Amino acid sequence: MATVIGQIKLEKDGNAYVADNGIVKVTANVADGTLSYAWKDGQSLGATYAEARYGWETARSSLYGKHDVPAESVKPIADGFGEGVRFNFVHEEPGKPLLRQHIRLYEGVPYALVELEAVSEQEWETNELTPIAAYLNDGGVLDFGDEAGEAEVRALFIPYDNDKWVRFASHANQNSVRSYEVTAVYRSESRRGFVFGSVTHDTWKTAIDVEGTFTSTVGRVRVQAGAADLQTRDTVPHGSLRGTSIVSPTIFVGAYLDYREGMEAYGKANAIVKPALGWSGGVPMGWNSWSAVMAKLDYDVYTHTSDFFASALQGEGFADDNGSLYVNFDAFSDNLPAEQLTDAVRRVKANSQKPGTYYTPFAFWGSNPDTPVEGTDGAVLYREILLKDAGGNPLPKLDGAFPIDPSHPEAIARIMRKLDEVVAAGFDYLKMDFLAHGAMEGVHYDSAVRTGIQAYNLGMAAIADALSPERIGREFLINLSIAPLFPHGYAHSRRVSCDAFGTIDDTEYMLNAVTYGWWISDNLYRFNDPDHIVLYKSDNQRATSEHEGRSRLNAGVIAGTSLLLGDDYRMEEAARRAKEWMTNTAVMTLARRGETFRPAEGRSGTKGEDLFTLAGDGGVYVAVFNFDAENGQSKTIDLARVGIDAANGAVVRDLWSGGKYSLTLGTAEHVVALEAAESKLLFYK
Repeated sequence: MATVIGQIKLEKDGNAYVADNGIVKVTANVADGTLSYAWKDGQSLGATYAEARYGWETARSSLYGKHDVPAESVKPIADGFGEGVRFNFVHEEPGKPLLRQHIRLYEGVPYALVELEAVSEQEWETNELTPIAAYLNDGGVLDFGDEAGEAEVRALFIPYDNDKWVRFASHANQNSVRSYEVTAVYRSESRRGFVFGSVTHDTWKTAIDVEGTFTSTVGRVRVQAGAADLQTRDTVPHGSLRGTSIVSPTIFVGAYLDYREGMEAYGKANAIVKPALGWSGGVPMGWNSWSAVMAKLDYDVYTHTSDFFASALQGEGFADDNGSLYVNFDAFSDNLPAEQLTDAVRRVKANSQKPGTYYTPFAFWGSNPDTPVEGTDGAVLYREILLKDAGGNPLPKLDGAFPIDPSHPEAIARIMRKLDEVVAAGFDYLKMDFLAHGAMEGVHYDSAVRTGIQAYNLGMAAIADALSPERIGREFLINLSIAPLFPHGYAHSRRVSCDAFGTIDDTEYMLNAVTYGWWISDNLYRFNDPDHIVLYKSDNQRATSEHEGRSRLNAGVIAGTSLLLGDDYRMEEAARRAKEWMTNTAVMTLARRGETFRPAEGRSGTKGEDLFTLAGDGGVYVAVFNFDAENGQSKTIDLARVGIDAANGAVVRDLWSGGKYSLTLGTAEHVVALEAAESKLLFYK
């Protein structure tokens, strides 16, 4: 007997309960306790089950004795995802927690949302729930719905955070991959693929394990809530949730003809649950001190930069939509005496610019935990607000700093005092660093806070509220440096990589993050931050060639993007490049779009791809890079592969030179010659 709710067909056929929105069909098998998914384009995921750890055992839904879809659980729903249907797939076994899978399916949407709820009559606790698992040996398998045979399959590694120069990656089968919060499993040539990921980030750290058994076969997919390991920077197990009912994060399960569309849909799904922090200003542009002078930061370099921007760049095209720029202190602003710091901020504002500063809210850099917390007159010691292990000892240092517990009221009070000082001093931008410290697992002061992510949400929500325009009466930009990718919604921009400076190797490293994290921008955060845009020389590196410097700038322009330069303009060559390059109207106009380019390919392993595209203005923008610092290369662009139809020919414009040339009718490939470390920004129309 079939029923229809909205545009979703529901049918019970023997042991199968089927919900079908015309794009994806979800089947609950009440005989063996498995869930299967099938998409209209042929992809399928079969025989999935759920697991919950209780004590030393693991409860698995498909091994329970009774399975049902209760009629009363089938309900129409309407929320930010649209109109649809929700139903429960319930599994019962004497002596074990009841397992209840919540499935949501929406009209016109090619993905399902799935949660696992584990229920016991008595209070219990667990630190691991697995809403979705499939093993080849148990009949669970990904089918790409094509006839590609032995075509290469890849799985994405998405890092938990951007610390320690971690890299995104696409790993080809045969391989085992553990990704954090989200992954895509796809054929690199056809781009057909699946996307699995968490869209709620209030409680759990989630990992997705993908085991590529053979070149074209995936042997295992497992979405596990409760990850705590070296990649999450944890030294103790994930915190346990306690209660009679414990619920996993909500998991996105989708299949696409192009996995890139799937990753973008996943980003948008997260934004439905929790939008990116609103920003009404334009693309942030300006300067940050770290790359330029690092610990040698002083009054002279800061004010010289402000004056240089005002006299040479600000009125010539390098400015945000309001004609202003940020001039930002990084670490070591305490090198300046108080009176110099005050005057430096005054100088920046007099130049019609906006000053920025730096803070590490969840990290204590001292060596003695019994150091008094500043602003407490010795009444509170850092030991009290540090995150503890089960023995009551402070957790080990991470990156040279002790983790602070965001659930401690004195920790929040300390942060609020600092933020009030930042606002009162007239700053309009705050770069916050080493934020993963606040999301580490441990024993929290507030006993209601059971996990690191719960604590991080608490601390970041307090920060976002303290710096909100409603509270301080002006727009204030919040930037995250080293930070978990999730939870999001507390900052306007986040650095997409770890520190990246000026060489072509830095450009490639940052573009590795854009290659596999382009979808983050304007979904989780309004802007991807490509870090210091070094045109000439970082304080810790050699001077770069012109091609290296321009490639670093081009990479920043396509990243999504905040555009903060990182040179010392007291150097003649740094000033010359800035005057010539940052006043190029075509390039700056592209940067002010604030849009991230898509990678043309996704098979670079742990490297960055060298070809990126963006459709717009009646054509297609293409960025192409040569990462070889010593040798020139010719790059062949497959025009169809990057979305360019040259059947009737095309005109190509070089954004840097302004030069134009034509491609003949029916051109299929375009060969671009690049010198060592060179890149080009091209527009095809």
